[in-house]
Amino acid sequence: MTDGVTGVATQAPAPVEGRGVRLQAASRTLATVAAQFLLVAAAVVVLGYVLGKLWVILLPIVLGLLIATVLWPPTRFLRRHRWPPAAAAALVLVAFLAALSGIVAAIAPSVADQVTELADQATAGLQDVQEWLQGPPFNFGEDQIGDAVDSTINSIQGNAQDIAGYAVTGVSAVGNGLINLVLALVLCFFFLKDGTRWVPWLAAQTGPRAARHVTALSQKTWSTLSEFIRQQAFVGFIDAFFIGIGLWILDVPLVIPLAVLTFFGAFIPIIGAFVAGAFAVLIALVDQGFTTALIVLIIVLVVQQLEGNVLQPIIQGRGFNLHAAVVILAVTAGGSLAGIIGAFLGVPVAALIAVVYRYCRDELDGRHPEVQDDGTRATITGDESGAVVTEEPAQPGPSGPATS
Repeated sequence: MTDGVTGVATQAPAPVEGRGVRLQAASRTLATVAAQFLLVAAAVVVLGYVLGKLWVILLPIVLGLLIATVLWPPTRFLRRHRWPPAAAAALVLVAFLAALSGIVAAIAPSVADQVTELADQATAGLQDVQEWLQGPPFNFGEDQIGDAVDSTINSIQGNAQDIAGYAVTGVSAVGNGLINLVLALVLCFFFLKDGTRWVPWLAAQTGPRAARHVTALSQKTWSTLSEFIRQQAFVGFIDAFFIGIGLWILDVPLVIPLAVLTFFGAFIPIIGAFVAGAFAVLIALVDQGFTTALIVLIIVLVVQQLEGNVLQPIIQGRGFNLHAAVVILAVTAGGSLAGIIGAFLGVPVAALIAVVYRYCRDELDGRHPEVQDDGTRATITGDESGAVVTEEPAQPGPSGPATS
């Protein structure tokens, strides 16, 4: 076929008979993927609903496991020196509670002595703010400020019933928290006493095919939780030490309580450090004024920048491998779902999800995800009636040993 103008041969359009067949195949593939996605989404929703209903039971278990990761090294030391498991677990747990009680006893007098002084200084600070608002550039009259204060008081009085309801809810939450803490401590005792029997028993219940996966994931989950607690405790100690030294030099009150708050704030990554630093700046502002508060803010920012850019990469080189954005999203999601407890558990849960994902990925790639840090591979021997955890030299897969 030639072009009538130029006489150049042109190619006829390609046949389209196969286009409909390919479109149908693509549509079937898309429908299959969409159906699979909907099934997975439905399963996730159902799982979330079930976990929400069982949260009252799961929360003490999770808290008990986290406390057990802290107390297991001294318990293991005592057991290796032929202490009975129950006696070793009880002694370590009692020592842990005694240490916490000692910290509270050391902090309480300092707080009680200085809270009244801080309240008086806060009142004086509010008066200074009132005088500042009456001057330029605002030039608010005393009557205007008084009307605003009266309006606020009337609003509070009008919502007194709601405020009382919030107070009752808060008291109930504190009571539930104490109950969960007691249950967590009881479960922690049993975890420390009988924890070594858990993985072999669980592996025996799952059968020989799934036993090695259960064993590997159990060990990796435990090591991940332990790593999280150790890392955050070290980071919290560094932050609390240097920020506490700065507050002590500047003669800011409540140095020890603020240092303790900074230490525990490290267990809620990023957001916890921000909140603890804000408290320190606020108390410095009330007690010492704007200049001291600005210096405290600089100290907090410098310490947190050094910790985030120098210390964290070093101590977490073998850690979670979670991006900072993932950490922030995990803390935010946990806080919105379960308050402070959710914010505390958000990062460990995200890390455990990452462990499971990497394990499945390495398993699909033909590697050995169950390789331990010491170069051994956990395996299961025995039949369905009784499995035994053993270790053997790891055989690297096609791409070498996998690490999580």
